[in-house]
Amino acid sequence: GERLGYSGIKVALPTEMASGRCFLEHYIQSILALQAAAGGSTPLPLAIMTSDDTHARTEELLRAHSNFGMTAGQVSLIKQEKVPCLADNNATLALDTKDPFTLQTKPHGHGDVHSLLHSSGLLANWKAAGLKWVCFFQDTNALVFRALTAALGVSARNGFVMNSLAVPRKAKEAIGAIARLENAAGEVMTLNVEYNQLDPLLRDTINKDGDVNDASGYSPFPGNINQLVLDLEHYEAQLRVTGGAIAEFVNPKYRDASRTSFKAPTRLECMMQDYPKSLPKDATIGFTTLDVWAAYTPVKNSPEEGRAKVKGGSPSHTASSGEMDMYAANCKLLQMAGAKVDPPKQVEYNGIGLLQSASVVWSPLFAVTLAQLRARLPGPAGAVHITQRSSLVLDGADISIVGLQLDGALVVKAVPGAVVTIEKLAVKNAGWRWELIDEKDPAIPEVDRIRGFQVVRDETRELVFDQPGEYVVNEE
Repeated sequence: GERLGYSGIKVALPTEMASGRCFLEHYIQSILALQAAAGGSTPLPLAIMTSDDTHARTEELLRAHSNFGMTAGQVSLIKQEKVPCLADNNATLALDTKDPFTLQTKPHGHGDVHSLLHSSGLLANWKAAGLKWVCFFQDTNALVFRALTAALGVSARNGFVMNSLAVPRKAKEAIGAIARLENAAGEVMTLNVEYNQLDPLLRDTINKDGDVNDASGYSPFPGNINQLVLDLEHYEAQLRVTGGAIAEFVNPKYRDASRTSFKAPTRLECMMQDYPKSLPKDATIGFTTLDVWAAYTPVKNSPEEGRAKVKGGSPSHTASSGEMDMYAANCKLLQMAGAKVDPPKQVEYNGIGLLQSASVVWSPLFAVTLAQLRARLPGPAGAVHITQRSSLVLDGADISIVGLQLDGALVVKAVPGAVVTIEKLAVKNAGWRWELIDEKDPAIPEVDRIRGFQVVRDETRELVFDQPGEYVVNEE
């Protein structure tokens, strides 16, 4: 989390402050929700690739929260080792600045996940358990499970052995692009091309102007968001041949145009999205493109870096933008399910302009797909109305909302076995405020400083159902 300005591990960071649910809990609840939707008879496993810096803290986070509801053995940690650093173009090994008898080391890149899944035996175990697909996702994109279900369907329908999730991408945007490459021999490969390689590649081949937007306003080459779906049977068989080895590269940052001196030692690294390079030529590889709002809101930049990104015309991808994007996506989904949600307002946190929608969040156990959400709102269109200043937190697997008028803050909690139907309810109270803070004030917790606000809960209506049973809320 250093790049974020956060000293903890990123999966411990809250996805948003309305519920305070951390990324790891959000992911695990999403997996458990899909497991329940599939009948619940086969546990869906989760493997987390850690490093020396994150392994112990990830173990402790899981231990402290009883795996967030997963059973013992359902979560596996696979630790990535580091590789020696290189000091110059001659690949001189870089020594530790504090100990000349120790080599500097860095992680080898997320491509190691393939070899670790193979060597750990997890892939073979998953195949033996009857699982069909492996889904890869990275640590701080809270929207990922909204998109993975769609990608799974596309993969199954088209027989893809690998499917990359993608989003529309502006020409020259600093995100890898999905492209179909064909060499002189007619061999074809669909894979990620890094953005700094795409433009010169296009200029040398099919377009003298390089990477430019087409009539849609976007590049013809969608942005790769590094969320992958792989056919498990094919994947496991392929890794028995390759051991999970992925093509390596080196990407030094030079001090100047002479390209003779590094800013800092570099290392050989590999990327998980380069897996297609090891596949047979007849492998069926595809991609699934979804709108950004539905699939992609990574939290990876500090406020300072976020401001620089915005100045350069790119999304900030900060903790505050990730939170606002989560609320916006939830409000849009509610509208698609028939609710009326007032439009967002313009705000600024940590010097970054954003749109703030009603702060609506729900546990993935409440709904992880649009179809499930529609089933949770069985009333007529407009029977649920939420104002922009409102906050709504839904925490429970069996909550239905037929009629709700919300202008303030409402929290509904239901334990497993509590079936709650909100037939008719009007809530109007002082609600919650997102209060501006100073990102430089060390007295304020990091999780708030990197967002630029703290949530002040002035008044909240709480409905808590802490015993199994059937409940109906009908307040005329």
